[in-house]
Amino acid sequence: MSLLSMAPSLLLGAELGAEASEKQPSVADAVFEHVTDSHVLEFHWPFGGQLVIQLPHWPVSLFGHVYDFGPTKHVVWMWIASVVLFLVVFLAGRARGKSLVPKGLSNLIEMIVLFVRDEIALKTMDEQMADQYLPYLLTAFFFIVFSAGVGLFPFSATSVGNIAVTAALAGCTFVLMQVAGISHQGFFGYFKHLIPAGVPWWMTPLMFPIELLGLFTKTFALCIRLFANMIAGHIVIFFILGLVFIMHTPIVAIGSVPFAVALYLLELIIILIQAYIFTMLSALFIGMSAHAH
Repeated sequence: MSLLSMAPSLLLGAELGAEASEKQPSVADAVFEHVTDSHVLEFHWPFGGQLVIQLPHWPVSLFGHVYDFGPTKHVVWMWIASVVLFLVVFLAGRARGKSLVPKGLSNLIEMIVLFVRDEIALKTMDEQMADQYLPYLLTAFFFIVFSAGVGLFPFSATSVGNIAVTAALAGCTFVLMQVAGISHQGFFGYFKHLIPAGVPWWMTPLMFPIELLGLFTKTFALCIRLFANMIAGHIVIFFILGLVFIMHTPIVAIGSVPFAVALYLLELIIILIQAYIFTMLSALFIGMSAHAH
């Protein structure tokens, strides 16, 4: 998502004004069209014209229901972000192999890797576990940064602004929580220690479902926190720009455009913060699952 790619759609919604009809989209329609998923890739040129690419539908019938497994807009941009991430890490690793002292891109990537290991993994789990789960933590951190970063470019979309993507990321954390807990405490020991120490036996039927539900609420919180923060910033920016068309006066642009640009730059910081929070909480939950408490 970007200010440039939204301008034509906002202009389309603004043409409605007093003569708006039910068949014509509003500014809100134009905004939510850009933050929701679809099977269409749209490229609106700043001075008129657009390119529309219809993505294929792959209907599959399962258990009496038809599901569409065709790629959507967010899936395409998630693939693009993954390819960019792979190329960046590959080039950084290749440059690092030619020199004992990291420079440029390889130095930046190595600095981030050390930060995730020393300030996130080692602060929430022991050294052995940190090295064991560091690949996942780094993957989650870089994936969030690149997926959200790609979404700031013109005509693009933020895949981590899709709740299905954040749910999949949180689901990976949930699986590793169970793997860590069972591998360190044993299958029965892990579920036994879901009950806090010192709880009377007669409260076990009440406490066990509550603690079991707590495992899922942690994952749910990871999913919703990342999704809400990624999509909220874009919606606020676009509605601030939309004030120019809603108020039907260019004077509003004097304040709304600079403010939107400032929020747009703030999105860069928010991306890093949210990637850090998701990675840190994932490491914390995995570390907590491995030890009885």
